[in-house]
Formats: sequence, structure tokens, C-alpha cells
Amino acid sequence: MLGLLLLQVLASCLCLGHSEVVKTFKTACTQFFYEKTLPSDTLRPTNAARICQRLTNKYHFATLYDQTRRIPVYSAYIYNPGNGERYESLFIEPQLINQGYRKAMDTEDSIIETYGISSDDIGQNQAIDHDYRNLEDLDRGHLCPSGHQPDDDRKSATFTLTNIVPQNRSLNQEAWRIYEESMARKARNCDTTYVITGAVPGNTQVPTGRVNIPSYIWSAACCLEGKNATRAWGAIAENNKNEVKELNLGRLETKLSQLYGGKDVTLFNNACPRQ
Repeated sequence: MLGLLLLQVLASCLCLGHSEVVKTFKTACTQFFYEKTLPSDTLRPTNAARICQRLTNKYHFATLYDQTRRIPVYSAYIYNPGNGERYESLFIEPQLINQGYRKAMDTEDSIIETYGISSDDIGQNQAIDHDYRNLEDLDRGHLCPSGHQPDDDRKSATFTLTNIVPQNRSLNQEAWRIYEESMARKARNCDTTYVITGAVPGNTQVPTGRVNIPSYIWSAACCLEGKNATRAWGAIAENNKNEVKELNLGRLETKLSQLYGGKDVTLFNNACPRQ
């Protein structure tokens, strides 16, 4: 009986330590950040939520989310492409509604049925499906793309609205898609490739008026051969043009510093080459 009680207490402690929406990335889902080094606080919005993106009781990537603009600031993940089916539904984050709700992402309909709430309740701090319906010239742009994940569960986990921004349709389907696919060539000799992809807030909203349309989409990667960071690269695109500019990590950080009002931006641990 005592042994069973101890096991129950241990299980309870483990559950408490694996919250979906966390206070800091410094102690939760740190595996998605090289050397546990986070991007600088310059990127952090006032009303931020830190999400360890969880599905089927596993963490798949990490997202810093802007609850006011209802878009992700960035998603951090490890590049690991593989076979798997593309998921077509969209998830939301229950703990952005209420910290006492379930930890894993779920569908809007399931949350409404489980907790007896409305879509308006769900949408207080995050985008909902209605925000992305019938958009002209805009797609649901994934910051952590399903094509960079290895299996069904991890691909499915990318289909959460906390990982999605309104992205220029031509850019999403053409130039940015080509850049995402080029990661296979860029990371060919890497044992581990850490990626952070983000969005710079813009000055316009989708027609519902609830979701910000980013002015820029950007991405950075740091390549490890063994335990050594040997290469890094980046890309940035204006969200009203079908054009991606590839540049080194240092120049990307400088560009982001300019876009964020001249405040210094760093994305990776200093071991990642800037040139």
C-alpha cells in the first residue's frame, strides 16, 4: 500500500512539472534550444505565453506566443524530416483559455463540448478557426512546418493555431516553400539542426480584426556536427512579396534588431557562427 501511495505521489509531481503553458523556457522543453539558450527578450511581447507544444503526451516544439496580437512570435524546433501523413484539422491551446484545462492541444469543437464554453471564450487570448476563413491572398503559414517533422504525431502537432500566422499566399506557396525545402540540402552534413522561425508584427489585421498580419517572416538555423556548432544560416521575407532573402546569422540578427526598434536581437548561443 505504501509503495502504491509513493507511486501516486510521484506521478502527481511529474504531471505538475509538465504544464503545456509554462512560466519559462529555461526549465521546460529546453531541448529545442541549442545549449538551452533562448532568443533575446527583445522579441518578447508584453502579453506573452510560452507554450511547450504537446500532443500524445509528448513535447514536439516550443512557441513564444503573443496573446494580444494572436500570432506566434517564434517557434523553435529540431529539423528532423520524415514520412508521415499531413493533418488537415486545426488545434487550439486549452491552457490559453484556462490554466486548469487539459495540457495537450485539442480541437475547438472538442474543447467546446468538454468544457461547455463558446468559440468567443476560446478566442480571448488566441486565434480561432473563424479568423482564418475566407482570407484573400493570405494562407495559414506554419512557423514550424510539418515537412520538417519526422512522423504523424509530430507533423500533426504543427497544425495548431498557436504555430500559425497569416502569410502572403504567394510567398507561402512559392518562395518560402522553396526555402523550407532547401533545408534538406543545407543540413545534409549536420548531426543536429536547431531552427527558430518567427514573425515580426505588422500594422494590419485580418478581416475579423483580431489577428495581426506580420510584416516579415524569418528563420534561422544552427548546424551541429557532433557537439560542435559548425555552420548557421538565416532567411527573411517581407510578408507582401514573393521573395526570400538568404543571409548569414549575424546579418539576420542585425536586420531583426532594426525591425525591433534598434534593440539587440540574438537568436542562438554564441557558439553558432555569425559569419
